[in-house]
Amino acid sequence: QVQLVESGGGSVQAGGSLRLSCAASGGTFSSYDMAWFRQAPGKEREFVAAIRRNSDGTYYTDSVKGRFTISRDNAKNTVYLAMNSLKPEDTANYYCAAASWIGTWYSDRTQYDYWGQGTQVTVSS
Repeated sequence: QVQLVESGGGSVQAGGSLRLSCAASGGTFSSYDMAWFRQAPGKEREFVAAIRRNSDGTYYTDSVKGRFTISRDNAKNTVYLAMNSLKPEDTANYYCAAASWIGTWYSDRTQYDYWGQGTQVTVSS
């Protein structure tokens, strides 16, 4: 059983930056593909970014390309999401997720086995 704990959320003005972290425990972190999803009030949870277990592949939803960067440190059992040039539409609760194998379905939330509790990101205009 893998436990995931997110941190780093907060409130920023548009154009600002935040770095989210997700610490994993209870499993072999390097054997999991990892992702970030987000959910705004009244909306479905949506894919943001994913990274393969050996960092040999990263994927982003179009709206964050060029602004967000996903990375991981397998020695620290942690995945990160660096968010720059934040916009009010980025406001959401951000969740990290782990999957034993995502293949080409990295944006499909049903492929992920474990989820964190989320960290809130609020961007004001």
